[in-house]
Amino acid sequence: MRSAMMRRGLTVAALCAAAVLAGCASGKAEAEAEAARLAEAAALAARTPPPISLSESVAQDAAVYLAFSRSIAGIRGGFESPEAIQAALRQGAAYDPGQISRGLVAYASIVALQSPAFVSGVNQYGINPTGRQKMIADIVADPRVASYMPGAEEAAGLIMAALNTEIDALSAAANSVENDAYAAQADGRRSWAIAHINDREARLASAKDLSGQTMPAQASESARLFAAATSGAGLGGASGRRRDERPYPPVVTNALALAALAALGAAGDDARANTAALQSEGTSQNCLNESKLNLYQCLAASRPSYEDMFCLGRHIVRDLATCTRSSALPAARVTVSAPTVTEAPPPIIVTAPLVAAPPPAPGLAPTPPLQRSTPAPAPQPAPTTLTPTQQLNTGTGAPVRTTPGG
Repeated sequence: MRSAMMRRGLTVAALCAAAVLAGCASGKAEAEAEAARLAEAAALAARTPPPISLSESVAQDAAVYLAFSRSIAGIRGGFESPEAIQAALRQGAAYDPGQISRGLVAYASIVALQSPAFVSGVNQYGINPTGRQKMIADIVADPRVASYMPGAEEAAGLIMAALNTEIDALSAAANSVENDAYAAQADGRRSWAIAHINDREARLASAKDLSGQTMPAQASESARLFAAATSGAGLGGASGRRRDERPYPPVVTNALALAALAALGAAGDDARANTAALQSEGTSQNCLNESKLNLYQCLAASRPSYEDMFCLGRHIVRDLATCTRSSALPAARVTVSAPTVTEAPPPIIVTAPLVAAPPPAPGLAPTPPLQRSTPAPAPQPAPTTLTPTQQLNTGTGAPVRTTPGG
C-alpha cells in the first residue's frame, strides 16, 4: 500500500514538473512573440513620419490676418455722413503692421498644408530620424530649401490662388471707396462732403494710437484654421495651378518652409523660435509700415470729408491689397515682341526724253543764264628784290662777281 502511494506521488510530481516545464516554455514563447511584436512596431514607427505639428499661435496669427483682411474688403462707398467715414477710418487704421505681416505668412502656411502632394513629398524626409533632423536643420538655415521639395509647385499654387482671392476683394473695395470720394462732390452729399472736418488733429492722433494696438484672434476662427492645418483638409477655397517659377515671392517662400517644418513635426509650441523667425517677413511688413506713414500724411493734409474718403480707400484698403500682392505674387511680366522690319520697295525710275525749253514769250527778254561765281585769286605780294648779301644767305641767287673798277 505504501509502495503504491509512493508511486502515485512520484507520478503526480512528474506531472507537476512537466506542467511547470510546459508553462515555462509557453511563457518564453509568449515573451519572444511579444518582443518580436514590439520590435516590429518600433521599426514601423521609425518608418512612419511624425504627425503634423503646428503651434496654436500660428493659427491665431492667421485668424487675425484673415479676419482683418475680410473686414476691410467689406468696406464700400456710399457713405451717408462724415461720422460714417470716420468710423471706417478707425476700423481700417486699427492694425499693427507686424501682426498682419506675421498673420499673412501664417495663413499662407496653413493653405500650403492643404496640398497632399506637398505633405507627402515632405514626409519622404521624415521617415528616417537622422534624415529628418538634417532636413529640419537645412530648412531653418535656408527657408528656400522647402521651395524645391516634392509637391512645392502645387502648394505654391494654392497659396497664390488663396491670396489672390483676398487681393481681388480688397481691390474691389478700394475702387468703390475711391470712386465715391469723387461722386460725393457732385451728388446730394456735396454740402457736407466738401465741408472742412472739425478737430482734424484729434482724428490723426486717433489713427496713430489705433495703429499701435494688437488685435485678438477669434477663438472659433483660430480653432478652424488649426484643425485645417493638422488635418490637411477643411479650409476650402479655390484650387490653384502649379507654380514652377522659382524663386517664389518671400511670403510664399517662408510659408512653404513653415508648412514643411509642420509636416516634419517641428513647428509645434516647442519650436516657437523657428516659427516666429519664418513669420517675420520683411517685404510685407516694410510695405505696411510705409502705408501707415502715407496714411498719416494723407490725413494731415486732408481738409474736407471727401478727401478723408480718398485716404481711406487709397492708404488703407488699396495698400493692404498692394502689400499682399507685392510680397506674395510674382511680379508682372512685360513681353516685348521682336520688331518687324518691312523693307521699302526699290524706287521706280522712269526715264523720259529730254524736251527743249520753249521759246520765250513775245516781248520778254530771255532769262540770262546763271553765272557761276569763281573766287578771285588771292592777291600775290610784289616780288621783293633781294640784296646780293640776302641772296647769298638764302641760296636763291648766284654769287655776285666783283670786277676791278666795278
